[in-house]
Amino acid sequence: MDLTTDYLGLRLRNPLVASASPLSHSVAGVQRLADAGIGAVVLPSLFEEQLRREADRDARLADAGTDSFAESLTYLPPAADVEDGSRQYLSLLSRAVAAVDVPVIASLNGVTAAGWVDYAAAMQDAGAAAIELNIYYLPGDPDIGGHEVEQRHIDILARVKSVVSVPVAVKISPYFSSTGEVARRLDAAGADGLVLFNRFMQPDIDPETLAVTAGVQLSSRAEARLPRSWIALLHGRVTASLAATTGVEDADDVAAYLLAGADVVMTASALLRHGPQYTQILLDDLTTWMGRKGFTAMRQVRGILSVPPTADGPAYERSSYLAAMRQATNYYGPDRDLRT
Repeated sequence: MDLTTDYLGLRLRNPLVASASPLSHSVAGVQRLADAGIGAVVLPSLFEEQLRREADRDARLADAGTDSFAESLTYLPPAADVEDGSRQYLSLLSRAVAAVDVPVIASLNGVTAAGWVDYAAAMQDAGAAAIELNIYYLPGDPDIGGHEVEQRHIDILARVKSVVSVPVAVKISPYFSSTGEVARRLDAAGADGLVLFNRFMQPDIDPETLAVTAGVQLSSRAEARLPRSWIALLHGRVTASLAATTGVEDADDVAAYLLAGADVVMTASALLRHGPQYTQILLDDLTTWMGRKGFTAMRQVRGILSVPPTADGPAYERSSYLAAMRQATNYYGPDRDLRT
């Protein structure tokens, strides 16, 4: 069975990619994922806030002692921690690249175009096979217009693409007025891949403690429907690679994403629940499914259930919606025996 696939112009041994998670926080973790058979690994993100704090600290250190007498040669500012966030990250990246024979993808997480350029170039120099821009931006200010939000994504991509030659993927959210149009604009601006979708933290309220809770929850398979729908719509309409993420629990979820048109399927929650070794179970079950359906290669699977590029997208979605409503009415209608 040929599971090889192309993503961002990279040749992967299979379409399963370990997305950013605590499993890839160390070289040993990256090695465990690679040994388990994963096709590629995305490192946890280097956050814009980390870079800002380091820049502010360096500026304070540079100014320290500037008003002292030149004769005070023993007056030195406190030394910066050589293992700060960015240096640690680049060290992890370079060591992980040297330790495994699968592509290691670096990740930058932020909301503005400033400050990303230097670090994107440093990631490339450290050996990153590609860079994923995790643009985690939920505009809470009601005065920010939709066009401004969209343009921010384009500007960040353009800045990074101007200084690196490795492939660049953009991880976006589904919360645009026209997600498809934003995807097409990013594609036209040079995105080598689109990762669908980012999961925003959704705080909850505890009525007993009268407090806001903001814990990170692992994804559930029901969450896969939204990204799968958009992948099916975008397949054949953009030249960028399409990466699916969220809601992967077993090989059926992987197969469904591939049938929709995903080039790769990323997972973190399933591997966190079951361990890196679960990768081989997913691949074995995917191979079994392909054999049962008569497929022998990824190219035979990918996109066969996507929305045809020649189809009228809105009309297609509307007809699917009406069909689903009729099905629900028939199932939950007044004639149904609720005791069954």
